[in-house]
Order: sequence, then C-alpha cells, then structure tokens
Amino acid sequence: MYAALLANRYLTSRIIPLIAVAAVALCVALVIIVVSVMTGFLDMLKTSGRTMMGDVVITYPITGIPYYEQLIADLEAMPEADGAAPTIDTFGLLEMPYGNEDGNLIETVQVWGIEPDSFGRVSDFKDILWWQTPSEEVAVTLASDDPRLDTDRDRLDEAMAMRDDWTGEPGIVFGMHVSQFNERRSDGSYGFSPANAWMPGNNVMLTLVPIKGGRLSLEPESRRFTVVNEFQSGVFQIDKNRVLISLADAQEMLRLGKGVLYDRSGALDPETGLPRVIGESPARVTQILVRAAAGVTPNELREAAAATYTAFWERCANDTSLIRKPPDPLRTTIRTWEQQLRDVIAPVEKERELMRILFSIVYIVCAGLVLSIFWAIVHEKTRDIGILRSTGASRPGILGIFLVYGLVIGLLGSLIGALLGWLVVSNINGIHHALGQPAPLWLTLTTFALALVMLLIAITCAIRGSILKWLLGVIACLILSVTGVALLLHQGFLVWDPSVYYFNEIPNSTDWFTALLTMAGAILFSVIGAAIPAARAADTDPIKALRYE
Repeated sequence: MYAALLANRYLTSRIIPLIAVAAVALCVALVIIVVSVMTGFLDMLKTSGRTMMGDVVITYPITGIPYYEQLIADLEAMPEADGAAPTIDTFGLLEMPYGNEDGNLIETVQVWGIEPDSFGRVSDFKDILWWQTPSEEVAVTLASDDPRLDTDRDRLDEAMAMRDDWTGEPGIVFGMHVSQFNERRSDGSYGFSPANAWMPGNNVMLTLVPIKGGRLSLEPESRRFTVVNEFQSGVFQIDKNRVLISLADAQEMLRLGKGVLYDRSGALDPETGLPRVIGESPARVTQILVRAAAGVTPNELREAAAATYTAFWERCANDTSLIRKPPDPLRTTIRTWEQQLRDVIAPVEKERELMRILFSIVYIVCAGLVLSIFWAIVHEKTRDIGILRSTGASRPGILGIFLVYGLVIGLLGSLIGALLGWLVVSNINGIHHALGQPAPLWLTLTTFALALVMLLIAITCAIRGSILKWLLGVIACLILSVTGVALLLHQGFLVWDPSVYYFNEIPNSTDWFTALLTMAGAILFSVIGAAIPAARAADTDPIKALRYE
C-alpha cells in the first residue's frame, strides 16, 4: 500500500514528473500521427489500385487465352467469384491532336481493350469516369467553376458504349494525365490550360503492333479514335499512361479476333482453288479480371481461380476438336491485385515500416528521460529512503515504489499521447485547411498582448530581485513575440497540395495497431528507465542514508 501512496505523492508534489509525462505523450502522439497518415495513404493507394483490376488477374500475354468465354463462364460459376471480365493489355503509340512545328506529339501508352459492361462488374469503371454529371450530393461540394457542372460535358453514355455519338467512330478513354493540358488544381478538381484544351471530342491516332505466329508483325495497325471520356483511378502511374478502347477494336488491331485457319502445306480447295480451310481460330484475350464475392479474400479467390483454370485447361486439352489449345497453368500467371501492383505498393509499405523503425527511437528517449529524472529523484529522496528502510521497508518494497512511479508516468503519457494523436489525425484536414488560410487578426493581436503581459511580469520580477521568475518571463515574452510575428507574416500554405500529391484529402484514420504498439512500448521503456534508479534506491544503506545531508 505504501508503495502506491508514495508513488502518488512523488508524482503530484513535483513538476519534473509532469514534464516526463508530457514528453512521453508528445513522443507517442508523434509516432501515431506520422504512421497513421502513412498507413492511410497506403490504404488509399491499395483501394485505388483495386478499382481498375478487380481482385484476381489471370494473365497470358502476347498470344492470349483462347475460348476465354468458356473460362469466364466457369469462373462466374464459382461461389467465390462475383464476376469476371476479359481484357487485352498491350502497349501502343498515341498521336495527340497537338504538338509543335515538327508535327503532333507522340505518346507511349499502355492500352487496355475492355468490354465496358463486364469491366464495370469487376471494377469501379463507371465511378472513375470523370466527365459525367455529378450527383446532387457531389455537386454541392464542387467549386462553382468546376467543368463537370456543365451538363454539355457529360460523356458517360459514350464511354459505356466506347463509341462517339456524333461520328460513329470508335471511342477511346484517356487516363486523366495522358493529356498534358489537364491542370490539377489545389482543391483536387481539374481545369484546362489553355482554357479550350478539353480533350473529349478530339480525334487521336492509335498504333498497335499485332502478333503473327507468336512474333511481332512488321505491319503496325493504326486506327483513328475519338476521345469520349477520361478517368481517374487514383494511381498516378495508371492515370498518366493508360488508355482504354473496346475489346473488339483491340482484338481486330492485334489480330486476336476470330479468324479462318488455312492449311499451311499449300493444299488447295478443289472447288474454289483457294488454300484449303481447316478450321476457325478462336478470339483471344491476354488477361481476365475476376471480382471476389462478399466475404471472400483475394487469396481465397486466387486459389479457387487457379483450380478452375486447371480444370478448364484439362477439358480443352482433351477435346480433340479444338485447333488451338489454351496455355497450360504453369505458363499462365494468376495473381491477386496486390501482387499485380507490387511494384507500386511495395515501396510505400517499406517506407511505412522504415518510419515505424526510425520512430521507435522514441522508446529510447522515453527510457533515457525517465532514467535521468528518477536518478535525480532518488538522489533527492535519499533521507526518505533511509527512513523507510529503517522502519522495515524491504528492498523489493523500495524497488516497487519507483517501478510503480515509472509505470504511472508511462501509462499517463501513453494515454494522453494516444488521445492527442487521435485528435490531430481525426481533424488533420481541418488543421491543414486552417494552415492554408492567413492567420486571423484576433489571434495575432492576442499573442502580442500576451507577450506584452509577460514583459511587464518580467520587469516586475526584476525589480523585486527574483532572477528565476524574471528569466521565465523573458523567455515567455520572446516565444510569444516570435509566434506573433510568424502569425503576422503567415499568409497560408499547403503542406498537402492535391495538385502534387494526387489525393484530395489527407488520410484521417488512426492506425490503432500502431497506436497500441507505441503505447505498450512507451510504458515498457518508461518502466525500464525507472528500473536502474529504483535498483539504486533499493540498495541504499539506511544508516548512510539517515546521515545524508
């Protein structure tokens, strides 16, 4: 009992323990804020990446997967799957409708051939299309000059049909940053520079290189497309170089559509005199996207999709009527969307873990701070320790006093730090918005008024001969004066500029796993920091302690 009472007395009778509590709280809050923002950024990146490719991707590049319609039917029959969509993934050259005196600008782009309806079932395709009339809830949040408020710019139906309504030409959908003239503003909206550089409605020339017999063709295929919409997936690497066309157009340009197979031996049809037809080549796609059903994880879906593909391949391999066989499972890549985007997600995950490791130094700070404070307290309380020892207190009892003392400091500091971190993270966008505005005049005047008050107090203390109070008053006056000047000069700045960082808002969800881990570490190292002075106190000789002056 006396251990708890003395720990409470030591904690509340001096200001130094309160400084230790404040230091532990600030260290814990710092770690929670930084790691929570990075975790939120990583979660936003993962969510954005999933919007374009579902949960599992089955890939066989170049020559593609034949009879994919049967495979999709098998995949959609799985209880683990909510839908599947065929796509073609390739690269091409895009001739833009602008350039310089030497000609139009040529961009290297990643081209996806899609069926908008099936693609929309496995991804958020319809939601990420930019040029569509916003809902009433979204419209009230947009700036008055946001181009999407102009209903004449709505191109949703044309994007879902992949066809220009006016000309009937095939449509193409750009990533939001394929065009150099889409200017992202600080509020996350888009304008155009120059003002008339709106991309939908313009014609572009797309060139793809088809495959013949497993080899690149020397005859590239070019076709004119009309830009019918643009999309923003949330991943800059995707939005900067990806364009979407219809699956049928991609199959035609890459020679992956249905075709007639002729006898390579040169045998002629006796009736027509033309090369003898031996069958029909099936249409092919290079990848199939699969969406998981509710409650199914991507890894569970990947395992089920792999088993389904193996069964599909075995059935086709045993069907002697099929001229072209699908690739065997060993040569086909089946990945979750996280594995597919590993080159984007992995660096951010490593940066987050690096931040956790670097900020774990706060544990050492907590331990060192508590150790130094407790060492001073043990030195100060030598006579008290001697009295306790002489009245029968055991060495473990003395040890327990200071360990409980350290535990209380760590616990209080951790709880206050977690609360502070949660408040900052939850309101971080409001804080960021306030930093982006000029400081209010009342706050600046109040700061200068407090600085004047502290100066008067310092002068009064100097007249009375109190050096400590005079020094504290001068320091407070200087701090408030510098703060007032900073507020006076502050005209607002954006730390998280959406035109640079691509996300409109700072992540504001607390990473409670990191928070609890940080709190536990701070408490543990506070107790460790208190252990050494506590052991020194327990070893105190009561006779020498009572003679201590």
